[in-house]
Order: sequence, then C-alpha cells, then structure tokens
Amino acid sequence: MRRLIICLMLAAASMTATTIASAVPAHATADCQAPAPVHYRTAKIDGLDIFYREAGPADAPVVLLLHGFPTSSHMFRNLIPLLADRYHVIAPDYPGYGQSAAPDRGTYAYTFAGAADIVDKLMVHLEAKSYAMYVMDYGAPVGYRLALKHPERVSGLIIQNGNAYEEGLKEFWDPIKTYWSDGSDKSRAALSGLVTLETTKFQYTDGMEDVSRISPDNWVHDQALLDRPGNKDIQLDMLYDYRTNVPLYPDFQRFFRERKPPTLIVWGKNDYIFPEAGAHPYLKDLPDAEIHILNSGHFLLEEKLDVAAPLINDFLDRNVAKK
Repeated sequence: MRRLIICLMLAAASMTATTIASAVPAHATADCQAPAPVHYRTAKIDGLDIFYREAGPADAPVVLLLHGFPTSSHMFRNLIPLLADRYHVIAPDYPGYGQSAAPDRGTYAYTFAGAADIVDKLMVHLEAKSYAMYVMDYGAPVGYRLALKHPERVSGLIIQNGNAYEEGLKEFWDPIKTYWSDGSDKSRAALSGLVTLETTKFQYTDGMEDVSRISPDNWVHDQALLDRPGNKDIQLDMLYDYRTNVPLYPDFQRFFRERKPPTLIVWGKNDYIFPEAGAHPYLKDLPDAEIHILNSGHFLLEEKLDVAAPLINDFLDRNVAKK
C-alpha cells in the first residue's frame, strides 16, 4: 500500500489527471489513499516568527528536514508528502529565509550558531525528543551543530550535498575564503553576484541530467525572497559566518565516529558548490553509511525525486521506523 501511494504521487508530478486515471488499474485506485496533508505553521521562538511545514502522525518518528541556500523549506515541498504517511515530518525556515521572520541585521546577528539554536528551540517547542535529520547545503552545519548539542537525539542522518570535510570546499569557495580571511568591503562586494537571479537559476540547473525536469518556479520563488529589502546583506552575513563551521569539522567528524548514527548519503555528483569530493570522506568516519552518487546537480530533489524518495523511505523504514 505504502509503495503504491508513493508511486502514484511520483507519477502525478509528470502526468495529467486524465492520464493517471487511464493508466492506473481500477483495483489499484480502489486501494489508493490521499497523501497526508501538509500544515503550514508559525511558532514564536525567541520573539521571532519561525515558519515550518509539518505533516504526518504526531506520534510517529520525527524526520527533520534542514534546507540550504538560497532556498527554504520550499525545497522539500515534494518530498514531505512521500514521507508523511509514516513519519512526523518537520521542515523549518531559518530566520531570514522563506516565511520566517527576517529582522534587521542591525538588531539580529545572522549566524549558523543562531540558526541551530532556533531549530533546537523549535524542536523543544514541538516536543520532538529524537529525530532523523535530512541535511543539505547550509542544513549540514545547522544540523551538525544541533547534533553536537544533543547527540543522543539523532536517530539517523540523510546527507545530500552537505559538507563536513575540507576536501569538499573546492574552487567555488575560493572568493568566499578570501572574504573570510580579510573581511573587507571589497571582498564582500565581490560576492554580490551570489544573490542574483543568474546565480540562483544556475544552482538549480547546472549539472542536471535533464534540465526540462526543473521547474522555473524554483528560482522565481527563491529570488523574490532574496530581493526583499535587506536580504542581500543577510545572505552575505551568513556566507561570512560560514567560516565558523570549518573549525567545527573535527567535532562533527568525532560525532560521526562516536555515535555512528545510521546514515544515508544521496549526492548529486555534478554539484559545483558542494562537489562529489565532499561525499566520500564521510566513509572514513561512517564506514557503514549507505552512499548513492546520482547523476544530478545541487538541488537533486528537483530532478531525481523518483530515485531519491524510495532510497530515503527504505532507509528510514529499516533504521528509524517504529519496530
């Protein structure tokens, strides 16, 4: 039953209602159930309105989805219903992203430590005492900082193009490293192109096997949020603060070795930002991790959901689901 629902939902992404009706046997439609509804909620955390998507049974194992740059929980909109029949799925937006509050940077410091703290307090607010984490891009250091705070709460890891090793910081990061080293206005200005429509579209299309599967709604949605007054500087602040994650890499790696959480790695091999070179070092500290390198780019869920979702569900069913 569960696999039938997933297959039908994946098919629906590329089929019209008429096509689906003619393609699915009558006995199958009789058994098919509608996907779990997704709720769009806001919690007051440290005085900020923090938006999150939530779906699935309240008493089910929790799966926490942590988004990357320059997007939000929007990147998980298609995955959430495919997990929510059996898992309690929570996907927050960090401050300054998506539908969460974006206070003025003169009154609020935009840091990865701060984002992790907000997510931590949201999970306490939602009474989530343990969770498997899907980490991608910025979501990796946010999630790993959370793991350092509460290692006992992490029931599993799903890692998608999210770095924890210096081997994964290749040429894309060179101008960012220059900014880290001198903190100058000149180096900051040199990064302004990273928040333009051209770069946002690039992140969604570069390295994809079939660009026709990537909806242009993605970069239109993300760019509208990036273009909000003051948001460019918020993003540049976060890029500068990313430097604070690198000294924590040994701590992240120690967490992997000591706690050995069940781990699934699903990586887009053509990602220019977090290249494949960042995926394989995980196996040094997590030798039992399951790794799948897909012919895709940075946001592989936009192109390879039909491949990734069954891998994720199978992993969660074997390692996280209630026995």
